[in-house]
Amino acid sequence: MLEDNGSIFNTSSDTEVVLHLIAISKARPFFLRIVEACEKLEGAYSMVFVTEDKLVAVRDPHGFRPLVMGRRSNGAVVFASETCALDLIEATYEREVYPGEVLVVDKKDGVQSVCLMPHPEPKQCIFEHIYFALPNSVVFGRSVYESRHAFGEILATEAPVDCDVVIAVPDSGVVAALGYAAKAGVPFQQGLIRSHYVGRTFIEPSQKIRDFGVKLKLSPVRGVLEGKRVVVVDDSIVRGTTSSKIVRLIKEAGAKEVHMRIASPPIIGSCYYGVDTPSSEELISNRMSVEEIREFIGCDSLAFLPFESLKKMLGSESPNFCYACFSGKYPVMPREVKVKRVGDFLDDGLNGPMDSIDGGWIQGPRDLNVEKEIDPLYQKSNI
Repeated sequence: MLEDNGSIFNTSSDTEVVLHLIAISKARPFFLRIVEACEKLEGAYSMVFVTEDKLVAVRDPHGFRPLVMGRRSNGAVVFASETCALDLIEATYEREVYPGEVLVVDKKDGVQSVCLMPHPEPKQCIFEHIYFALPNSVVFGRSVYESRHAFGEILATEAPVDCDVVIAVPDSGVVAALGYAAKAGVPFQQGLIRSHYVGRTFIEPSQKIRDFGVKLKLSPVRGVLEGKRVVVVDDSIVRGTTSSKIVRLIKEAGAKEVHMRIASPPIIGSCYYGVDTPSSEELISNRMSVEEIREFIGCDSLAFLPFESLKKMLGSESPNFCYACFSGKYPVMPREVKVKRVGDFLDDGLNGPMDSIDGGWIQGPRDLNVEKEIDPLYQKSNI
């Protein structure tokens, strides 16, 4: 619509779309342009704008991503995606920005709340508690540390195994591993040491770089692992290649048995709400059973956090979370037929036909792992 009306885009960033919507708005005062722009958006966004004399924070009506407000001792209002950021600048946490809310801050009127639009049932990203947020944050009103510790306890209860030591894939698996070890009554040890000079491997552009990155990123501690039956706790399995390298590293260090425990359910769907996860073609749990994944990564046993146990732990708050990556049920359906670029999944050991790639993009409804009936465009295109 914007391009048809003459907008020229210089990047592929969705933020530029928001700026164009603000630019074409005729609303007054200026912050109402932001409100008008956001009313045209669907999906996930948590944004903060700075104008000449105002600070404006806005969160999407579903509240997919966290956004919190704090205040410094001098009265300055601050916004952040995680509460741990407030601790760094000695700001006091006040509250979340509510789903569908616009907060306008200026010297004259202080903090004013404007309702962006009627908001449906919240759909907060459960992966914030599994992986994204730091353990010392409070996200969606829950302690991330306590959530991850509980995930580990559930795994120890529902997928126990005889072992000598519990280790974590650092850093995101550490708290869940502590929970597993405490519940199982088995010592927790640092069996893998992480280098802090290497970036995330699951978003590296090629498989060879990812493989080398795993070797640089993690080093086994032979004294902890040699001759032991080892439980390895990780937050999730995405492609499966990192997990297979980790199992191999641990076995090369002399471990007698390696048992993988994953503190999330199997990931079967891509995220369309602000996270650069791979396409469903690349997600190993979308292509293989648990036993097939176990064989692929080479461990002696493998267990994921049961989906129903996760929801039971969340209790009455369970309906407020988005589980699309585990269920394939999307609160906001992507509009386009073609979505999510396919990477090098053939190099990941996941055998797929080359004709599943169409100009670098895969077909949306199949990628979403949902029925054809959800998208009239799918039916019309006769894919």
